[in-house]
Amino acid sequence: MSVTGEGSGTIGSRSRAVNEVVDLVSKLIRFDTSNTGDPATTKGERECAQWVAERLHEVGYTTEYVESGAPGRGNVFARLKGADPNRGALLMHGHLDVVPAEAADWSVHPFSGAVRDGYVWGRGAIDMKDMVGMMLAVARQFKVEGTVPPRDIVFAFLADEEAGGTWGSQWLADNRPELFDGITEAVGEVGGFSLTVPRPDGTERRLYLVETAEKGLGWMRLRAKARAGHGSFLHEDNAVTILADAVARLGKHTFPLVLSDSVAEFLAAVSEETGLRFDPHSPDIEGQLAKLGTIARIIGATLRDTANPTMLRAGYKANVIPQTAEAVVDCRVVPGRRAAFEREVDELIGPDVEREWITALDSYETTFDGDLVEAMNAAILANDPRGRTVPYMLSGGTDAKAFARLGIRCFGFAPLRLPPDLDFTALFHGVDERVPVDALEFGTRVLEHFLLHS
Repeated sequence: MSVTGEGSGTIGSRSRAVNEVVDLVSKLIRFDTSNTGDPATTKGERECAQWVAERLHEVGYTTEYVESGAPGRGNVFARLKGADPNRGALLMHGHLDVVPAEAADWSVHPFSGAVRDGYVWGRGAIDMKDMVGMMLAVARQFKVEGTVPPRDIVFAFLADEEAGGTWGSQWLADNRPELFDGITEAVGEVGGFSLTVPRPDGTERRLYLVETAEKGLGWMRLRAKARAGHGSFLHEDNAVTILADAVARLGKHTFPLVLSDSVAEFLAAVSEETGLRFDPHSPDIEGQLAKLGTIARIIGATLRDTANPTMLRAGYKANVIPQTAEAVVDCRVVPGRRAAFEREVDELIGPDVEREWITALDSYETTFDGDLVEAMNAAILANDPRGRTVPYMLSGGTDAKAFARLGIRCFGFAPLRLPPDLDFTALFHGVDERVPVDALEFGTRVLEHFLLHS
């Protein structure tokens, strides 16, 4: 289900939220909240969370600051009361942590929050301090203006998403579930951004991708054990060789095509708009998807499971054959495929290699319908009458995985109207991450409309 509109709508006068969103995002980026995956070296979340709380206090919110199981893992919650207390509340969530960045690789310092050439630059600009800034701007505006939304809105600013939420959303769901009492739906990353596609009549359509599903996320450790020995001897029982063979088989393996409802609806919508045809059963489906441009990176990865080796560890001296060798594999699993995926992995690695999940988070999928989706449609069309919302599956994972465990229906909707030539997907965790100023202002207007009608 989606709504489309034609024509060129006009944008009204600039709101308080639109006026301050760029400054808020820039200041958020200046907090170095790099998440290394190691609690001992991850930093900045507490300071950033406290700054967010101060911005909310300034306009009259009562906030709750929570450290999620470890010192410094800061989270902030604020509730805006709605007109109907009997309706389920809406959770708007964004994470404050970012992946690390090497300053020497960047055109600007990654934690400068520089505003230049029509962009806000820095680590987190799209993942996801843009959405955090838009949420904060709209929350502040609603409080200052005395706006009462249709139902309660809970704004949550969270830690540790970039390491799977172990010390963030997952910990909160396990240890502080009362923070989410009464919440029935949630909105966070990664969705709402535009994809411009050509139409057969020579015009273009902006598709706004709403995340309705995401693959399961798992980091798996493989371990081979064998007989240690001298590096100069003949040695057929070598843990490094056993592991290397297993890793190579797994890394080169192509898992079967699986077409989920979200992906099928996305492909059908794109076909309808562009006239392109996609055969999900074709061995060249990835080649067909390449016609969509850079978004094919994400869409192609949602057609099948993936298992990418990312880390290797073995040995302690050049002339010693080690007893143990280990590898870590990044696994992303299509909804409904967990058991089949594990069986396939076991066949590939063989009986001489042990495996264990370091982290294993379930996949998630919901339907593209209901009042909340209607509100997303309406908000997009109010600001881009040539837009169309469509569902899609994210190849990665978000904090939605934790909230889905609590029975909350989750979507990704962080709206941005992007230039057609911007390689948006390459900016996630990439060098020179940046977000267009116009896109931030557009997204803030969309969120204003959305939250007033959700």
